Amino acid sequence: MFNMPLFDYSFLSKILPKAKIKKGFRKAKKSYLNRVRLATSLFFFGMGFCFSTWASRIPDIKSALQLSEAALGTMLFALPIGQLLAMPFSGNIVTRYGSRTISILGLFLYALCLTFLGLATASWQLAVGLLLFGFFGNFCNIAVNTQGVYTQQLFDKPIIGSFHGSWSLAGFCGALTGLLMLAIELSPFQHFTVAFGFVIVILLTNYKFMIKVKSKPTAEKSTYSFWKNPDKTLLWVGVVCFCGMASEGIMFDWSGVYFKEVIQAPGALVVLGYTTFMISMASGRFLSDLLVARYGSKKVLIVSGIVISLGLYMAVLLPFMIPCTIAFMLVGFGVSNVVPIIFNVAGNTKNVPTGIALTIVTSISFLGFLIGPPLIGYIAELTNLKYSFALIGLFGLLISLLVSRLKIFN
Repeated sequence: MFNMPLFDYSFLSKILPKAKIKKGFRKAKKSYLNRVRLATSLFFFGMGFCFSTWASRIPDIKSALQLSEAALGTMLFALPIGQLLAMPFSGNIVTRYGSRTISILGLFLYALCLTFLGLATASWQLAVGLLLFGFFGNFCNIAVNTQGVYTQQLFDKPIIGSFHGSWSLAGFCGALTGLLMLAIELSPFQHFTVAFGFVIVILLTNYKFMIKVKSKPTAEKSTYSFWKNPDKTLLWVGVVCFCGMASEGIMFDWSGVYFKEVIQAPGALVVLGYTTFMISMASGRFLSDLLVARYGSKKVLIVSGIVISLGLYMAVLLPFMIPCTIAFMLVGFGVSNVVPIIFNVAGNTKNVPTGIALTIVTSISFLGFLIGPPLIGYIAELTNLKYSFALIGLFGLLISLLVSRLKIFN
């Protein structure tokens, strides 16, 4: 997802209809199907690389535009607002013109918007750039994740988890590239232009292998009405996901700033915290299924919440390079488990249809990404950045408390 891009869209496999995939794909050799899988993985990688490239240079852009914490928090509102503006019709456009076409066009425009961010010389220009970045990011997320669902249908074994792992892996690679670009003293615009070129290479070498499908999605038929009979348990599940996504969102947007202003990391090391966070989150997502199978979703979520809080409070109480690096790794591992488990639990709710259940949870959890990063900026402006991180640390404890009380996780 969804996050990630703002959401984890792996739940689409449960609510999308089976695609009428051309016979050529059905009869294709295994080597060709593997090439299709690689192409889809690289599109996921391209999305993650774009987002992490932007996140790795937030501290530099903040300094270049001389933004206060509150001003940066306000600017960061523009990205989820762009996502919100696209949400009402992006799904219909993907359905009408096909996920293959929108995946290609969406990834191109998503990467192109990076260069706009690098060109910003005023706060309003940055806000417009982030609005477009979020807008086209939403199209890209839905289209590419739909491609992931259709690619899964070509294989007998589960592979869709590896696509989301590719997104997380791209986060690490983007952060590492950010370190390199800082080391050789390239400006954000130069850095973003290089990233745009890299995405173009992905597009040119893989667009032929994206799947063409004939599909007529139909809405889930149900007499259930959430407004007439709201499911309270599902609302609390949404709150759990809200806490996880808020914690994840502030790490994306503020980890670099924290290392620069609180830790006072020298030079290229300002992205060290973000890099370690992304490595840990990617590793956690690849391990999440194994942990749930062995210990159960309830235990994994309770421990994840504690680990999130432990990491954030460690960063607050020990604001030094090595302890804070370890702290951000803990946060990354904690948040990596929340969204995948929550979406799986919500999608299997017995009393509420899958599509409706997921819509409820995503609507609530999306507010975490919308509110979390700007909230950090406003609190930091009134107090300091450490107090902001301490407040978000309570979200991890709330995750553990709610999961231990909700029967749905038993």
